[in-house]
Amino acid sequence: MARIADDVVQQWVSAFNANDAAALAKLYAKDAILLPTLNPVMADDAEAIHGYFDWVLGSKFKVSLGEYKAIPMGDDAIIITGFYDFIVKPDTPLPARFSFIIMKRGNEWLIIHHHSSRKPEPP
Repeated sequence: MARIADDVVQQWVSAFNANDAAALAKLYAKDAILLPTLNPVMADDAEAIHGYFDWVLGSKFKVSLGEYKAIPMGDDAIIITGFYDFIVKPDTPLPARFSFIIMKRGNEWLIIHHHSSRKPEPP
């Protein structure tokens, strides 16, 4: 199951770094929920999720993956949680944290829940 989690995370990072909104949206189930890092509005269907990622098109923004862990929640679900940095300006990372819940739908593993938020400063 760790390989499956790694595959989904790496696909997400690759699609983001390619600034490919359509490829990102394809990683999500049609009924997925996305709580974005910088947007106060929840995206709760395929159209809203694709629309949210439209801002990456041509942006040259990148994401750098940090530490993450995966925990199986049965034979068809995995929760993944960790850290990533968005690079929106050269040498200016935006540290964030994320969680994915991925589920097997048919023969595909898809993101059904994605929460992302800024990583708080240490106390």
